[in-house]
Amino acid sequence: MKTRQWFFVHLHCLLVGSLVDSSSLSSFSSHRPQSVTSRVGNQAVLPCSWKTSLDKESCHIQWATLEDTVFELRGERKWEAEAFVGRVEVPREKLGSGDCSLIIHDVQIGDTGRYESFMVVDGVRDMKTRVFIQSVKLSVFDHKTKLSRRPGGELVLDLYTRHSMRVVFQGRNSSEWSDVWMRGDEDTERLQKDLIQEKLTMKQLKSSDDGTYKVLDEHGLAVSTVQLYVEEKSTALKVHQTLDRQALTDDAARSSCSALLLLSVLVTSFHILRLV
Repeated sequence: MKTRQWFFVHLHCLLVGSLVDSSSLSSFSSHRPQSVTSRVGNQAVLPCSWKTSLDKESCHIQWATLEDTVFELRGERKWEAEAFVGRVEVPREKLGSGDCSLIIHDVQIGDTGRYESFMVVDGVRDMKTRVFIQSVKLSVFDHKTKLSRRPGGELVLDLYTRHSMRVVFQGRNSSEWSDVWMRGDEDTERLQKDLIQEKLTMKQLKSSDDGTYKVLDEHGLAVSTVQLYVEEKSTALKVHQTLDRQALTDDAARSSCSALLLLSVLVTSFHILRLV
């Protein structure tokens, strides 16, 4: 009798141990989170692999940050957090191979953080239990560019994402930022927004346009930083021509010195031969 009781107690412990809540599994996991990097506006894939194939009609997958749930997929039904609506998915066609990776489209700086994936399964007494699968650290960076344009030319600023709301400018010798464009602004003669692509064109560049441009999202976070140099091509050409002339002068001087040195050696040798 005691042997039978011990068997059932042991079996119960095994069941409870295998269905531990995700928080404890996550906390005691010895594995470091995988690292994924991306840039604003691009796509990020957060890896997740279940030990066996998944039934896409019945599996229940959950992705969450340390603060809140981001995405859930249960059969045909899915749920997305407000900040991720229309931007996240777990491809159902890959579930058969156990791939439950989360794809984040149009990633934003604010998406940076740690994400954890779970499988929700039936536990003891029909209670649902989350089983921890994978931890992923996502880092999202802004775009940085240096450009050179001639006066009268055009600057095309890539906004990268529909979440870009504002462009600000700081002159080369200034410490202040000024607004250049805000989403919803009407086009002007010099500044035009592409109706389809997330691009902004600034025409008829002037020397005063030389400086730093920042594209900001709705939270004021940098989407991109562009260092613009407005330079006269002729000035650069003059510099190169001056350097070339200087190089020619130096070569001529060196040649002249070499010739004088050779002549001096020959004269000295002639005098030595006469004395001998």
